[in-house]
Amino acid sequence: MELSCKSEYAILALIELAAHYDGGEPLQIRQISAQQNIPDRYLEQLLATLRRGGIVRSQRGAKGGYTLAREPWKITLLDVVACLDGLEGQPVEKNSDLKVTKTLEGAVVFEIWQEAHQAANAVLQKYTLKDLCDRRDSRRQLDFMYYI
Repeated sequence: MELSCKSEYAILALIELAAHYDGGEPLQIRQISAQQNIPDRYLEQLLATLRRGGIVRSQRGAKGGYTLAREPWKITLLDVVACLDGLEGQPVEKNSDLKVTKTLEGAVVFEIWQEAHQAANAVLQKYTLKDLCDRRDSRRQLDFMYYI
């Protein structure tokens, strides 16, 4: 399983929203874009997809922007990746028309791919946006202590 550019940018934007979650104020696209170095137009498309997926909310007006739709500890990385990339990375059903599963070797390869995919999903399900923020904050603390 590979992390797409789309998912990486979305996760970076969501980390920014999670960091400001307690304040309750929405963040504008240009704020997130500047902080995480994501092109505005691309970020706008990503946030629209995340909004349709129920991960973020948008608020119109002068003080408008985006906020998380749920608490950061309730949004997993698997939620984000599934929202953006859909089920493209999911292995196909064993009874599909895929030629590789029609041979013994193909069936073995398919079983291993299934196992790898399940392991990747388990890892993504295990981590939330809050976990990512906590890791970032602890690394910042370590970097700060190192340079003193």
